[in-house]
Amino acid sequence: MTRFTVFRVVRAATPLLGVLAWLSVTAAAQNVKVDGLIKARSGDTMILQTSDSPKLVVLLTDNTQVNQVQGVFKARRKDMSMAALIPGLAVKVGGAYNDQNQLEAKSVSFKGDDLQRAESIQAGLHETQVQTQQNEEELQKQNAALQEQQQKVDANKAAIAAASARFGQLDDYYIRDEVTVYFGNGQVRVDPQYVSQLLALAGKAKPINGYMIEVKGYASAVGNPAYNQQLSEDRANAVTNILLQQGSVPLTRMLAPGAMGETQQVGNNQTAEGQAENRRVVVRVLQNKAIAGT
Repeated sequence: MTRFTVFRVVRAATPLLGVLAWLSVTAAAQNVKVDGLIKARSGDTMILQTSDSPKLVVLLTDNTQVNQVQGVFKARRKDMSMAALIPGLAVKVGGAYNDQNQLEAKSVSFKGDDLQRAESIQAGLHETQVQTQQNEEELQKQNAALQEQQQKVDANKAAIAAASARFGQLDDYYIRDEVTVYFGNGQVRVDPQYVSQLLALAGKAKPINGYMIEVKGYASAVGNPAYNQQLSEDRANAVTNILLQQGSVPLTRMLAPGAMGETQQVGNNQTAEGQAENRRVVVRVLQNKAIAGT
C-alpha cells in the first residue's frame, strides 16, 4: 500500500470516527446515576429526594433492574422485587432523563442494611397510622356522644321552658295549700308516708272555688342531666296518679305535670342532706285571684 493509498483511507475514516465519537459523548450525557432517598412510591412512579432536587420523579419500567448490593466490598448483587422500593430507602438510580425531565430508571440498587432500616421505619409508621386511625374513630364516637348529649340537654331546656310557660306566673294565683314529697336517690316510687298527705291536700282543695292543682317534679344536680330530667318527670307523674286515682281529683283540675329536672335547687348538692332536699315533687293547690274575687 502506497503512502497515497493510506492517506486516502485515513481521510475517508475520519468523518466516521467523528460521528462515533459524537454519539458516544451524547450517550454518556444522557445516562446518569443519582443517589437519593425514596420519599414516596405509587405504582411505577417514585419520588426521590436528592442533593439537587427535593422531588425528582423516577419512572420504573418492566426492564428496570432492582438489585441489593452485598459483600464487604459491595461487589455482589442480588436481584430483588420492585416491592422492596419503599419510602425511606436510600437508593442509587441509573438511567436517562426523558423530555419531561423525569428519570427513566434502568437500574436501582440499594444496601441490605438500608432496606432493613426503611422496613423498620415503615413498620413504625404503620403502627402509628393504625393508632391514629383508632384515635380518630374514638374521637368521632365521643363527638357523636357529645352531640347526642347536647341534643338531650337542649330538649330538656325546651321542656322546662314549656312547663314554666304552661304554669304561668304565680302572681296570678293564691297558693291555698302545699305538700312536698321527697324521694330516695334514683327513686320514683312515692313513699307510703306521703300518700295520706296528698289525699288530705286533695280533700282540702275540693271546696275551693275554681281550684287547680300544680305538680312539679325535681331532681338533684348529680349525675347525668338527661337521666335526672326523666327522673323528675317520672316522680311528677307518680304523684299525679295518686291524686287522680286515690284522691279522686278531676283531670280538669290538674295542670299538666311539670318535669323541672335540675332547676331550682333548694339544697346544697355537695352534701347528702342537700341532695335529698332536691329530690322532690312540690304539689300546690292554686286559686286564680280573679275567681277568688280580688
